[in-house]
Amino acid sequence: MTRWALEATDDGGARLVGLSADGRPEGPVLREPDLAAAVRSRPEVTRWVWRSTFGIYPRLLAAGVRVERCYDIEDAESLLLAHEGRLGEPRSAAAALARLRHAPVPPDPPQRAAEPGSQSSLFEPGPVPVSLEDLLQVYGEQLKRHEAAAHPGRMRLLTAAESAGMLIACEMNRSGLPWSADVHREVLTELLGERYAGGGEPRRLAELADEVSAAFGRRVRPDLPADVVKAFAQAGIRVKSTRRWEIESIDHPAVKPLIEYKKLYRIWVAHGWSWLQDWVREGRFRPEYLPGGTVTGRWVTNGGGALQIPKVIRRAVVADPGWKLVVADADQMEPRVLAAISRDPGLMEVAGRPGDLYQAVSDKAFSGDREMAKLAVLGAVYGQTSGDGLKNLALLRRRFPRAVAYVDDAARAGEEGRLVRTWLGRTCPPAAGSGEAEEAGIPQDAPEPAAEGEEGWVPGYASTNTRARGRFTRNFVVQGSAADWTLLVMAALRRSMSTAGLAAELVFFQHDEVIVHCPEAEAPTVVEAIRSAAQEANRIAFGETPVRFPFSTAVVSCYADAK
Repeated sequence: MTRWALEATDDGGARLVGLSADGRPEGPVLREPDLAAAVRSRPEVTRWVWRSTFGIYPRLLAAGVRVERCYDIEDAESLLLAHEGRLGEPRSAAAALARLRHAPVPPDPPQRAAEPGSQSSLFEPGPVPVSLEDLLQVYGEQLKRHEAAAHPGRMRLLTAAESAGMLIACEMNRSGLPWSADVHREVLTELLGERYAGGGEPRRLAELADEVSAAFGRRVRPDLPADVVKAFAQAGIRVKSTRRWEIESIDHPAVKPLIEYKKLYRIWVAHGWSWLQDWVREGRFRPEYLPGGTVTGRWVTNGGGALQIPKVIRRAVVADPGWKLVVADADQMEPRVLAAISRDPGLMEVAGRPGDLYQAVSDKAFSGDREMAKLAVLGAVYGQTSGDGLKNLALLRRRFPRAVAYVDDAARAGEEGRLVRTWLGRTCPPAAGSGEAEEAGIPQDAPEPAAEGEEGWVPGYASTNTRARGRFTRNFVVQGSAADWTLLVMAALRRSMSTAGLAAELVFFQHDEVIVHCPEAEAPTVVEAIRSAAQEANRIAFGETPVRFPFSTAVVSCYADAK
């Protein structure tokens, strides 16, 4: 493999040098006056080693230069620090260099807020410059740290996958998600009614607010939860919040218009006319995707709310004329990942069958009751160990002991404050974070594991915080491994589309779903490429197992039609 290290200079040029397989310079450092020309003139390079993908790749894309592979030093530093139990320490190249030299470590530059329509770097330039020679010192040390990891080969694969994700994110930021402003406006008018001058609530929200007030017999602001809670209290009804699950069963005439108001209000605030003006330009929505933005490796966006597009607003995601959207969902991804990482023979056999995984589990362990099987599998991952969850878990443990033991061990490690890792080596720190339950997808109203003395109590659940920590790490090993696997899927898909010379572009990704925008004639090829990418990712990540990772794909002109 041909590797080159690259430093982008302040004058728009580059300093670069070829590297041996062990990261040592081969030949002199070269100086090129134009960054894009330096990369374009070296098509033989298969991996570029640089400080930060977000600091360099957008400039290359703007000049029409595409890079196949890279090694992102700052992203690798973040992964390695976490693996070493030091997540939260500064992860910039300057910080890594300072640690190498036992010098004072500079803090990371603050992440800036995204600007609508901006295609600049997610991070402002660091306060401490780092030369190419310094980068090579950091890179060489990182290669050694990879070898010292619990599973060096897996850790190298994780770093490569995450670096590929950085390239994909930059390309998605540039290409944008096809978006019809006209359709979006039609949807808003249909849902919210006409806009009033002065930026006030649109007609439908105003009408619903009046209905809520009339039901309570006094003026109530439905957008203020405290005001609504107070109004219910005055009506003799005690509620702790205005969440739908808490109020929808209440027998009061204000409930129906209040629920409708809250649903439409969220759309107006998060994806209303102001959002459309700010974030959609020239038929594209371009948020700033940030790979690995959470502890589990899930992506986030730095503005625009791309990962929370309401179903009704998806009607505005429309392919260009003559093009299609290929929307692909990984089917029951996390239970399949659990089968692969736990190496449970029974669950691997079930996950290798064609068709519905939960039905296959139910046929084997729950007398054909699919819903009970689904609750049992999700309960094992999310940590419901009381009530019916305990009974379901006991059945699951008898049939799939290694799978349940795998997540039990992860929970116990979290409770004891130990590091917990995904299959490839992404590491959850021992200190708990306030947003872990939300990040893991644990429902806010999910039951806690049983307390000491209760049926189903598990030794080690010493406190609510400890129990919550165990629930998070139990889920982390599955969800994080799924995030790592999905990175490999996208990297394989990106490479295969490029190798085939397709015009198709990856334009959207969230957790278990990808969207490719392509000419209509390319759609069948893209569908097959997604299937092949899943197979390749499965083999690379988990080795030869019987587990299948099928995708449900839909070729549509509008995103909303895929569901």
